[in-house]
Amino acid sequence: MTMSVHERIGEKIKGKPGSRWHIPTPALVLDLAVFERNLKKMADHCAANGIGLRPHAKTHKSAEIARRQMAAGAVGICCAKLAEAEALAARGIEKILLTSPLATPGAVARAIELNEVMEELMVVVDHQDGARDLDVAARNAGKPLRVLIDIDPGLHRTGAVFDKTFDDLVGLVKECSGLTFMGIQGYAGHLMHEHDLSKRREASLKVMAMLSEAKQRVERLGLECAIVTGGGTGTYDIDPAANVLTDLQGGSYIFMDRQYAEVPAGNGFLPFEASLFVQMTVISVNTPGIVTTDAGFKSFATDADAPLIHDGAPEGAAYFFFGDEQGGIAFADGEKDQLPRGAQVSCVVPHCDPTVNLYDWYHVVEGDVLVDLWPIDARGCAQ
Repeated sequence: MTMSVHERIGEKIKGKPGSRWHIPTPALVLDLAVFERNLKKMADHCAANGIGLRPHAKTHKSAEIARRQMAAGAVGICCAKLAEAEALAARGIEKILLTSPLATPGAVARAIELNEVMEELMVVVDHQDGARDLDVAARNAGKPLRVLIDIDPGLHRTGAVFDKTFDDLVGLVKECSGLTFMGIQGYAGHLMHEHDLSKRREASLKVMAMLSEAKQRVERLGLECAIVTGGGTGTYDIDPAANVLTDLQGGSYIFMDRQYAEVPAGNGFLPFEASLFVQMTVISVNTPGIVTTDAGFKSFATDADAPLIHDGAPEGAAYFFFGDEQGGIAFADGEKDQLPRGAQVSCVVPHCDPTVNLYDWYHVVEGDVLVDLWPIDARGCAQ
């Protein structure tokens, strides 16, 4: 198999002093020391609050990172898409919760095949037809499939409506011999970036109260509710106090991004640090007051604001999108602060999850040394 340019050059320069500055750009760079601090902070937080951590791989799409999360104490890994779960399972990740419902015969068949070879696959259902489809397929395969009922926490994206519809779905799952009921899921993604801390706290605790009532309903209907999973990075310090969740689905805490950097927490801002950057090179310096870099729209997810410059440029400089292939850096003091051709600049990404999906590799660095290349195994796995 032909090596990519990043593999070929990375293997040549890895471990050498200053090798970070010889990575072909634009490149996705992971600061290993900061990443490990974030990993430990969340693991310690969950342990101190008596709650499990089931981090979301939609953030990183990497078997190596999933292994490190499991080694730090995670009870399992979440995947948003079936193809993500397939990619990570193929690389040895054995405990996966698929957090999105399955709706086609092909997807159901793939989930059943994955269930055959994994130690612990769990899927969610939010509709009676979905439960019936999975039940028939699991019974035909001869191995029960673990399921959670997904509840709509007010986002209206997925999840059973919390009314009689939920009770009817619980009753149906109870009768499905091909399904093993494990618990409930409620992820309030619409609350994670609420800037008003008091509003975020109030709304998130209402979701926790709903999940608590849902657990009680399940138990009254004769099923054990071993798992109550939800929450995320934006509510990591709110939800455990409700004593409802058995595990937290934080994802972005390992990397952080511009969106999360602007979210206040209980003691100021979230305690996790930016560990993920796009490193770029200045390629043109001909216009006073600005320079052009080699990282444009194709190097960042563009559903949020522009990237934030982290290092390599003078104070007051700001990145702006300059086209598909190029970005610009504007200087506060005009021509005086112009960077030279070949200068390296690193930016905090606007939104980490979809930015990661644009790259094949993490360039893992310690200081100015490239120490490893980690493949983004589930890149593009949208099915």
